[in-house]
Formats: sequence, C-alpha cells, structure tokens
Amino acid sequence: MNDLHGIIFAYHSLRNLGDLTNHRNTCSVPYGSRYRLIDFMLSNMVNAGVSDIGLIVHENYQSLLDHVGSGKDWDLSRKHGGLRILPPFSTSERTQGEYRGNMDALVGVSSYLRNIRQDYVVLAWGDLAINFSLEEAFAQHLETQSDITVVCTNNRWGAPEVCQYLKTDGSGRVTDIIINPSQVPDGLESLEIYILSKSLLLSLVEECATHDMHSFSRGALLPRLNTLKITPYLYDGYVGRFHSVRNYFVRSMDLLKEDVRRDVFDPNSPVRTKDRFDPSTYYGPDSRCHNSLIADGCVIEGEVENSILFRGVVVEKGAKVSNCVLMQGTVIGADANVSYAVADKNVRIGEKRTLTGQETYPIAIPKNTAV
Repeated sequence: MNDLHGIIFAYHSLRNLGDLTNHRNTCSVPYGSRYRLIDFMLSNMVNAGVSDIGLIVHENYQSLLDHVGSGKDWDLSRKHGGLRILPPFSTSERTQGEYRGNMDALVGVSSYLRNIRQDYVVLAWGDLAINFSLEEAFAQHLETQSDITVVCTNNRWGAPEVCQYLKTDGSGRVTDIIINPSQVPDGLESLEIYILSKSLLLSLVEECATHDMHSFSRGALLPRLNTLKITPYLYDGYVGRFHSVRNYFVRSMDLLKEDVRRDVFDPNSPVRTKDRFDPSTYYGPDSRCHNSLIADGCVIEGEVENSILFRGVVVEKGAKVSNCVLMQGTVIGADANVSYAVADKNVRIGEKRTLTGQETYPIAIPKNTAV
C-alpha cells in the first residue's frame, strides 16, 4: 500500500490513568505482558504495507522513544521514509504549550505534512489496542470515493464522556457527530481513525489554523458534513480503550479470555514489539500458574492466578499473586499475598506483605516503589 502515509497521534499523557502516565506518554503504557499500546497501531499500518509513518509527540515521550527507537522492529528503519518522530516544528505561540487537540498537533507538524510523498493519509491515535485491516478500510475509501472515511464500531468500548459517536443516513453517509456526551447515544462509536487525501488534509489544516480550531472533529468534520462525503468503515472486533486505571485493569484482564486473545493477536496480522531476547521463564518445582499471561525472563516460585506478568517479574517462594498486572521488573517477596493490583515497573513488595484491592477499585502501585 505505497499510496498511504500514516500519522499517529502520540503526544498526550491522560491524567485519568494516574501513576501509569506520570512518567510516560499514554502510547507507551505497557499492555499484554510484553507490548506497549503504540505497538498496535504501528503494526496495523505496517501489516497493511504502509512504509512511511510519522509519530507526533510533544512532551514526556522519552519512554516512547526508548521503545520504538529507529523503528527497526517494525521494519521501519530506512534511509528514505520509514518511521519519523515529529516534535512540534511550528514556532507559533499556539503550538509551544500542550496541544489542545489533534488539529493543533497537525498544525505543529504542517511542514512535515507538506512533504508527504503519498496521495493519501491515515490519521490515528496510538493508544488503542486494536488489530484491524487498514488495507480493507483503505480499499473501501477508494471504492466509495469518500472524502473522509472514519473507522467505527457498533459496540461500546469507551466511556461516553471521552468518546465520539456518528449518525448516518440510509446511504451510509455521516450526518451528525456527537462529541463527549454525558450518556451513550444511538449511532456508531468512532475510533477516531481517519483516511483522507493529502490535499484535503492540508486544506483542512490551513483552514483550522487560520480560525484557531484545535479539534479535528469540531473544526474539520462538523462544519463540512453537508459538503464532504464522510463515510464509516465498520469494525466489529475487540477494541481496548484506556481512560482510567480501572479501565486499564479491565482491558488487561480481557486478554485472559481466549476469544479476545485470538482477536487482538491474530497470527495472520502479527503485533510487533521491541525484541529484548530475554531467557525463558523459570518455573520452580513448587510453583503453580493458572489462566495467566507470563512473558519471558520471569522467575516463578510461588502461585500466579488470573494475572498478567511482564518481562523480568519475580514471584518468590510462598508468594501468591491473583488478578494482578505486574509490569517489568516487579518483585513479589516470599509469602506475600497480592490481589487486584496494578504494579508499575520495578515495584518491590516485601516479604509477608498483603495487598488486596477490588475488581472495581484495583490498587495502583507507582514505578520504583517499595512496599
């Protein structure tokens, strides 16, 4: 798919995720025992043959850069094109602070957009856990001769106050966009993935920049529902959206269901990530594991149940871990008991300690914390 260029929004750190985003960008939040959220959208684009991708960043993105590097693990390390990290190029006062919306972000990298080689562009957020066929969506865009195609779902994956919804007419054309309602309305839930031509994108960016419109939906789409042909591409698979610590916990636990794993990690559409070449996980003679995802490089000598363990996690002898998400380098001391917890990287739970959260209110333990 050499005629499609990818732009991924990776510039914000959602405050509702608490300690998970205090020191990292939302797109670099770990997920699924060995991945980061950015891996999914990068992989969607690469699997569709997109070879040029721009990653729009702004602040607090060191962890993201450490993960994606040059893009080698996604076959995006190239002399021409490939993966490009896009801090704000614009010197205007409006783009010097935090981006107010995705149109602000596009204005901030407008010089990059003008030099795109392809005729079409896909815009997407980098913090969705989704495995969809971008190739099919692009084919539909061309077949229907749409001005803008929006990837949508009939399901409800996000909280309404942070989501957008589309209403369509009998021909399938979008007639209304409902943004951040207090209650779930009728219509399709937008995943805010857009396919459009480069020329149209540039004109929309210029129009919104001159009118100080910082939201793509409010500034570019809503005023043009009658003049542009905006159509939905329906995706009916699993979508992980992350708006709070509890939401992150629930979406992580979803991966313990076989049908969800089959959907998210489809072998025909692989999710790529940074390769660390860790050794195999060691399971002690008295260890017990049940219904869990455990990455390479762990040492399990206690009990693990209904949990997700990232690389390098240690569960010492006599320790019990249940319904937990333990990120890289976490150590659970001997005879400790931890349940319904989300532990960030390099957390140390002392021996014989007991930490118990609830399914509706999991404990969140910040990075590098000793308990």
